[in-house]
Amino acid sequence: MNPETGKTALITGASSGIGQELAKLFAQDGYNLVLVGRSDEKLDRLGDVFKSNYGIQHVTVISKDLSEEDAAQDVYSQVKAKGITIDVLVNDAGVGLYGLFATDTDWEREKSMIHLNVLALTQMTKLFLYDMLARNDGKILNLASLLSITPTPLMAVYAGTKAYVYNFTQSLVNELKDTNVTITALLPNATDTDFFNKANAENTKITDELQDPVMVAQAGYDALMSGKSKAIPGGLKNKSYELLAYIAPQEALASLMRDKMSQKPEPASEKESTVSLAWGIGFGIAVIAGIALTIGYKNASPYDQLRYRHKAKSAGDSLSNTLSSVLDTVVNSVTEAYQTTKEKAKKIGEKE
Repeated sequence: MNPETGKTALITGASSGIGQELAKLFAQDGYNLVLVGRSDEKLDRLGDVFKSNYGIQHVTVISKDLSEEDAAQDVYSQVKAKGITIDVLVNDAGVGLYGLFATDTDWEREKSMIHLNVLALTQMTKLFLYDMLARNDGKILNLASLLSITPTPLMAVYAGTKAYVYNFTQSLVNELKDTNVTITALLPNATDTDFFNKANAENTKITDELQDPVMVAQAGYDALMSGKSKAIPGGLKNKSYELLAYIAPQEALASLMRDKMSQKPEPASEKESTVSLAWGIGFGIAVIAGIALTIGYKNASPYDQLRYRHKAKSAGDSLSNTLSSVLDTVVNSVTEAYQTTKEKAKKIGEKE
């Protein structure tokens, strides 16, 4: 355990999933905790476990539904009233909602989701960041998603809220660059939490590739403590997805994500399984193309490296050092593979 006694981390959404795993990591490193959530009973039990297992002195539980109006202001006021200084803020709380935007989803739930995922996170950041800047010390971790950089049919509003979180966070990275305060975005792929059940998306294809929340939390924690601008857990595969998000046509990305977010086919439905396999192969080709870019970049000339950075200036820190001089060829290959696979899948469906 690192002796961080006296420092305090505030974590929203700490009662389960990634938030709980992050809270555990802070407790292991000796941080006192402020846990914010709707279930104070569950958070009280969690706090007792952390005290017993890791010897931390103080766990403060604040029962608050952050989807309510001015909930973030109330949390801040309670923290100030208790005389607690927040050294690390983790905005983990968030929800999703699955279905066609025009006909399937409920506006009241969407409004609540926007409030929680966007407004509460922004207000929490503004309030605690002001104090951190006054001390010129502090760290913030915002939970975004890989969906924040790609269109996502059937979860359109959720993906939109996460796109806001990612863009907001990266903007603040620049604003804070000359201070000792850092802010980090965590962009996990689909993770094995209760998220998909609560979003009514538990039978979607993407749930077949869920990642371990322990691994996701560790990647986010490491990036936060290192002052990095973002973390994409899951190795080269997920970093390849990020690369594709910046170089592949948006229409192609939307089609691929529509397939991933669609319902799993019935076991007896050979037609749907075959079409899904064809789409999967096409996406695999795209991932391989991303890997090819990574490998090829190391042998590129300085001029070609600079040329890519100009074309993909938004790709971010982790990818700006892993791109190649064969960009144009690979991008064309990705696009052609998508079109070819789409046509083959359509023909297979027609034959069936």
